[in-house]
Order: sequence, then structure tokens, then C-alpha cells
Amino acid sequence: MTGIICALKIEVDGLKEVMTNTEKKTVAGLDFFKGEINSREVVLLECGIGKVNAAIGTQIMIDYYSPDVIINSGIAGSLSKDLKIGDIVISKDCVQHDMDGTEMGDPRGEIWYTDEKRIDIPADKITYEKLLKCCEVLRGVKAVLGRVATGDTFVASIDRRKAIADEFGALCCEMEGGAVGHVCYRNKVPYAVLRSISDDFNNNEFVDFEKFRYTAAENSIKVMKEFLK
Repeated sequence: MTGIICALKIEVDGLKEVMTNTEKKTVAGLDFFKGEINSREVVLLECGIGKVNAAIGTQIMIDYYSPDVIINSGIAGSLSKDLKIGDIVISKDCVQHDMDGTEMGDPRGEIWYTDEKRIDIPADKITYEKLLKCCEVLRGVKAVLGRVATGDTFVASIDRRKAIADEFGALCCEMEGGAVGHVCYRNKVPYAVLRSISDDFNNNEFVDFEKFRYTAAENSIKVMKEFLK
């Protein structure tokens, strides 16, 4: 079974439209839709925005459905001048750029688990390579592998985006992928993050996000449909 977690309704609706044999279960106020897309078993979730929402939804999905792999699909802001609206970033790993233990001498972004500390949350190689291949369905769209930076903040300023890119080597920033990866990593569930750029490096005001998120979401949905073939 493939688990798909999205933050926004527009991303979930495009996949629900092609889902058959659908069953709905509500846990902790979250609606999980189990069914089939292209004859493959899928469980689909709109988790809401932010790391805590994403983490809650991911753990529940793992506990109730035991997916073989989880994809966090959605939209993001570009951290690179080479990535424009509609382009795709697929995670080789994720970081949480808002984790900050620097006052205690730890590097920014370091996550403290009970038994280890690390900055990077590695994605599943087979999954991210397959997702990259599926991006060939998008004509005229650049698709790249790289690092996704997650934090509980909408990053608009060019200076802040540049700082995250320089410190972490990330290609895009968003608010859920690192949390999904965090939970999957600790549960030993393969994962990857697929992000379509909704606001580029220079034009990154919230109004631009609102304007272009539908175009970006459509690209994510097309890739996920291809993946589920």
C-alpha cells in the first residue's frame, strides 16, 4: 500500500477524483481515504499545514494502515534562482531548518532523538528515483533531486530564503516534509517528498503563493498519478 500525505485540500481532491473503492476513516479529526488508484492500494490524507499536523497524520497512517511507502506531495517555495514556478523538487533528504540548539553549541537543524542526533533525514532511494522518472510526464518542467527544508514558518523574504539555502544546501522550503520524514525514519518506513514550486526565489510574496499554488498542485498530482501506474 502507498500512503500519500498532502497539506492542502486542492492536492488531495485531484487524487480522490480518480480513487475507486473508497473507504473513509476519521482519526484525531483527520480523514483518511483508503482505496485504489490504477489498481494499486492507496491511503490518502489531507494533514493540514505545519510540522505537528504532518507528524500526527503520518504516525496514525503508519499505525492504522502499515503502508509500504509514504509520499508527501505538495507545493513549496524555491530556494534556488534556477527553479521556477511549476518546477519539481524531489527529496534525497530533508532537514528541519527551524530546529535551533545553537545556544547550547549544537548546529542549527540538528534533531535530537532519544538515541541519536542528526540533521539530515534520508529519503528512500528507490522511491525518489522512481518519482524523478515519473516527472517525464510534465513537458517543459524541470525536475531535480535535492534537499527539502522544512519549518513552521512561511518564508517570504529573499534574505531568509538565501540564508536557508546557504546553510543547508536546500532547494526548496515548505512546512511538512521534514516532519513526515522524521516519523517515517523512526518507524523505518520508506518515504520521499515531492514538491512543485508555487513561488520562485524572486517572486515570493504570499499573494504569489495564492496565485500559483493551483498550477503547482496540478503538476504534483500528475506526477503522483504516473507514480501509481
